[in-house]
Amino acid sequence: MAASEQSHRMVQIAAAAADSKGGEDFVAFDVSQPLPLVDAFLLVTGRSERNVAAIADEIEDQLLQAGFKRLRREGRQESRWVLLDFGDLVVHIFHEEERVYYGLERLWKDCPVIAVDIPTHTTAQ
Repeated sequence: MAASEQSHRMVQIAAAAADSKGGEDFVAFDVSQPLPLVDAFLLVTGRSERNVAAIADEIEDQLLQAGFKRLRREGRQESRWVLLDFGDLVVHIFHEEERVYYGLERLWKDCPVIAVDIPTHTTAQ
């Protein structure tokens, strides 16, 4: 079974929230086949602990506003790798070094990728 439309919507909300706080390197995976209780993972990179925390807080705020309940949050204290569990969606927000070290992309490379649509930013001239 593939990730639900709701899960895809959650990915887009979370990615837009992360982008608004400077999140980078977005990758989303449909993990519904190997993980029966989760539909999607979203991986995001922040440049510093402060940035990782801000990204995590904004994602949580936006998903809560959209009516999705957070089930669990881990790593917020250190803000090197924050995990936000919203049931169908689990968001991993990494500091740059942890993203490279843990390499979750390698672990989930066989799972289908979910397109992440981030609006293009334009600069005023």
